[in-house]
Amino acid sequence: MGGASRGRGSDPARAAARPAAQERASGERRQSAALPSRAMLPWTVLGLALSLRLARSGAERGPPTSAPQGDLLFLLDSSASVSHYEFSRVREFLGRLAALLPLGPGALRASLVHVGSRPHTEFPFGQHSSGSAVQDAIRAAVQRMGDTNTGLALAYAKEQLFAKEAGARPGVPKVLVWVTDGGSSDPVGPPMQELKDLGATVFIVSTGRGNLLELSAAASAPAEKHLHFVDVDDLHIITPKLRASILDAMWPQQLRASEITSSGFRLAWPPLLTTDSGYYVLELAPSAEPRTARRQQLPGNATGWTWAGLDPDTDYDVALLPESNVRLLGPQRLRVRTLPEETGPERIVVSHARPRSLRVSWAPALGPAAALGYHVQVGPLLGGAAQRVEVPAGRNSTTLQGLAPGTAYLVTVTAAFRSGRERALSAKACTPEGERSRAPRPPPPGAGGREP
Repeated sequence: MGGASRGRGSDPARAAARPAAQERASGERRQSAALPSRAMLPWTVLGLALSLRLARSGAERGPPTSAPQGDLLFLLDSSASVSHYEFSRVREFLGRLAALLPLGPGALRASLVHVGSRPHTEFPFGQHSSGSAVQDAIRAAVQRMGDTNTGLALAYAKEQLFAKEAGARPGVPKVLVWVTDGGSSDPVGPPMQELKDLGATVFIVSTGRGNLLELSAAASAPAEKHLHFVDVDDLHIITPKLRASILDAMWPQQLRASEITSSGFRLAWPPLLTTDSGYYVLELAPSAEPRTARRQQLPGNATGWTWAGLDPDTDYDVALLPESNVRLLGPQRLRVRTLPEETGPERIVVSHARPRSLRVSWAPALGPAAALGYHVQVGPLLGGAAQRVEVPAGRNSTTLQGLAPGTAYLVTVTAAFRSGRERALSAKACTPEGERSRAPRPPPPGAGGREP
């Protein structure tokens, strides 16, 4: 034992060479561990191929869903009906709103169009690439004056929002923000409906002098979310809510419902597929009866569908299922509640008839959740000027004043609904004759005074 110990200790060269040999052996073991054996090589190649395919699949998904995308068009009333002070306040409001939005080339883009005698583009989509740049451009805008031809400007806005020549992008959400003092020299309803039918979301900000029924019909449904009445000095109050609503409407790959009525609604979504890459399956079922689902298959280039024939005042669960042969896309789900039934007046009662007034009542009385309100029109049956009275939802009677005595009238009560439709009922009524001057009655016999 001792000799052996002495022999190992007495060979310095062998002792010095041992650590080097151990290091080489350790390195060879590490190298052999790092390199796959010949038997494992096919599995390693397969794993690398799968990793590359998954990476490619993730890249095909496009931008992350946390980045809103869309084209935002500001429609600014720049006509002579707006005072210079009001114009400056609205201009400042839009500038601050733009500064709070994530504007950029690959995300939200903005454009500004003036309402006047003729529409005028202040700046098109893509000209400014940041919120601060858009804010500066809005602040530099000059009032155009002229007539308030909003309908003409809306037709022009449709071309700006959907025409590639104007810088608009296909397949991204479209949002219109219209700031108005409430008046227009031409009809607004038809061009606004065309915009909404094409999938645009319409927000309206009125400084307080607009007609509630007309503006509610013009804005996207529900009006409570898309229509704001506010004083021109208090516009800053609605900025956070309006910003959140705009971003909500521009979220990519988001299933959205619009044009909600008592019997149906329209669904819209950005293009996720193409005709060659797959198809969509839409599912619809009442929330209380999920087993009674309806299904509709749509081609890969579809971006919208309208469900009709639904029950009023009912919750529906909607699912959009993209079936792709290129990449995996998850379903999108939404719950939509139809509006209460659009039941118009069914009975009109005329009471408290006076020579110059009539009391008009009707049934049923619809609350604000069911109708926007009523308008009551009365005109002489034999022709003449008619008058109209606006009655808010929740009330079912009004008194018509300023009528002519002894005259037959046609009274029409019209209920206006959030869908833009109206239901009317008419009845005839007559004011009584006014009091005629009468000759004094003779005193009864024996009632006179005695002769002195």
